[in-house]
Amino acid sequence: MTRILILCTGNSCRSQMAEGFLKSLDENLEVFSAGTEPAEKVHPVAVRVMREKGVDIGGLYPKSVAQLAGEDFDCVVTVCGGAAEACPAFAGGAKQRVHIGFDDPAKAAGTDGEVLAEFRRVRDEIMDRFREFYETRIRPGEASG
Repeated sequence: MTRILILCTGNSCRSQMAEGFLKSLDENLEVFSAGTEPAEKVHPVAVRVMREKGVDIGGLYPKSVAQLAGEDFDCVVTVCGGAAEACPAFAGGAKQRVHIGFDDPAKAAGTDGEVLAEFRRVRDEIMDRFREFYETRIRPGEASG
């Protein structure tokens, strides 16, 4: 079974959305997400916009990367997008490391509608880029190995 770790700083939006989406694509994947400075909870707007696409991440919760430090993964993916934001490094074992950066929707400002639109934009980018990641890096690897 392919094991994937998705890393971010707060583990409240982008990494959680990516975890939920990958799990919805292939139930045979073992997908985890974590952060260097985990938030208290998954952002409620992230939960809302994922439900709009039929993916429930309401049961997920932010975790510290330290909890997974001794584990091995087939792939570790960082998703921090902003240049000022430090993406975490993973000290555990990883066969491959990939960076797929996204803007942080939790930093969106404006009206409720504008914030919701930003979460939807980032969600759609995550779904598009992680579908491509799955089809080009994960599925071919499973077929060959």
